[in-house]
Amino acid sequence: MRIFDSHFHIIDPRFPLIPNHGFLPESFTVSDYRKHTNWLSVEAGAVVSGSFQAFDQTYLLDTLSTLGKNYVGVTQLPANTKDEDILSLHKSGVRAIRFNVRRGGSEELSKIKELGARVFDLAGWHVELYIDAKEIDGFLEGVLLSLPKVSIDHLGLSKEGFATILRLAEKGVRIKATGFGRTNLEIQDSLLEVSKRNPDSLLFGTDLPSTRSPSPFSKEDLDLVLDTFEGELLQKILYKNAVEFYGLNGKI
Repeated sequence: MRIFDSHFHIIDPRFPLIPNHGFLPESFTVSDYRKHTNWLSVEAGAVVSGSFQAFDQTYLLDTLSTLGKNYVGVTQLPANTKDEDILSLHKSGVRAIRFNVRRGGSEELSKIKELGARVFDLAGWHVELYIDAKEIDGFLEGVLLSLPKVSIDHLGLSKEGFATILRLAEKGVRIKATGFGRTNLEIQDSLLEVSKRNPDSLLFGTDLPSTRSPSPFSKEDLDLVLDTFEGELLQKILYKNAVEFYGLNGKI
């Protein structure tokens, strides 16, 4: 069973950290991540910048260098970032830009179409969005579908927005099967519904260290996925979908 961890955070106090609404997370280094996942068959993954890292790239570059070529980065950038800086990040393994609507620390959502299109044209990056799907109105849904590649974190978080998640998945948006404890969804039913709309959509991830989650990632989360899917579809959700989405086909 091969696993691509499509969503986890590294929190290294050697690098700048910014309190978010007065909250500063505890340290969770690469060494900590490896200890927490030594029972999993994680072969590759995506390190995601959090609100508390804002536009700092130093932690991410260090993390990617430490983890190696099977890992990619998801960063946060201001809209005025120079082209050469984006290309330099790409050479270091960054493959996506994140808009953190839920917690902040990223560029304004109003810049998502402009910046999302630019990073794709420059480096083939996609957009990742941390948002409660109930906040995705018709206009934003249209913007997301106009972008070449998009993913949404944590199943979109809410029952109220799940119909939107299903429409987006059906039209090619990737949905992260992560952060189950952050949602008010019936997880198993939700996973099945998304996979029926698009078997290429779901991307499994641990969401470690599950900062501020009411229910952190545990073995039960993985067991739920294993109990819900089997065969080729299971391998797509655990590994193959993410390898394709992050452009690592033939490289790992």
